[in-house]
Order: sequence, then C-alpha cells, then structure tokens
Amino acid sequence: MNGLFTLLPEAVTTAAVGSKDLIMGELASLFAKVYDLDRDAVLERMVEREELGSTGFGRRIAIPHARIEGLKRPVAAFMRLEAPVEFDSADGMPVDLVFGLLSPEGAGAAHLHALAAISRMMRDERMHEELIAARGPEVLYSLLSNVIDRDAA
Repeated sequence: MNGLFTLLPEAVTTAAVGSKDLIMGELASLFAKVYDLDRDAVLERMVEREELGSTGFGRRIAIPHARIEGLKRPVAAFMRLEAPVEFDSADGMPVDLVFGLLSPEGAGAAHLHALAAISRMMRDERMHEELIAARGPEVLYSLLSNVIDRDAA
C-alpha cells in the first residue's frame, strides 16, 4: 500500500469484544487469516510485547505490535470496537480503535517508522471521529487508505 507497511482491505474490520485478551486474540486471528501467518505465534509475540508495557496509545487508541520471523515487510490490521474496552492505556481511557502492526524480525528502523506513521494518523482528532462514525469495514478501509496513500505521496 505504501512504502512503510501493507494494509489490505480484508484486514480492516469491526469487532464486538469485551476484554484486552479478547482483542489480542481477535487481532492475531485477523493477521493470521489475512496475511497467512501462524495465529499462535502472532498472539505470543504481541502478548510478549504487551507485557513490556501497554500499547494503549492514549486517546482511546491501541497500537499492538510485534516483530515476526518470516515476514518480508511490515503488515497492518485495523479493528474498530463496537464498545470501548479497558486496555491499561497510559491515559486510563478504554480503547475503541485498535491498529495492529507486525514487522519482520530484523526491521528495526522500518518498524519504528511504520509505528510513527500510524501514531501520527491516529492522533488526528478528525480522523478519529470519522473512524468512529464510519459505517462498516469498507468505509473504514477507504478512510485509512486515503490517509496512508496521501502520506506516502
């Protein structure tokens, strides 16, 4: 999709989950299905990263991320939650937008650049409001891809 990471349309969804653990499991399943990855390995790596400190970014956004052996480039997935969920975020707010990122094992700078691009996009208040109001995964993907493509240009 752009030079930093790939976000496929089928990796954008809405989800009704009631806990941080269920979010992580649902996100791992989404990555596994869309990018043909091992769900358990993805979940294990994301949980390991989460144990270092919450990826609850603040402002009702979480950006779970990990590095996965065998990936060729960073890949992303996005979930809008049907109801806010506690995520141990720095600001204490529950999350309703979850933007996952997986990068190749040795992708130091590439991983950080992709995370920075995602956090910039998610910090935009107008974007946050549009993502919350969007009707369905197709509209969510359109909103995200427009920003990603614009930033890549």
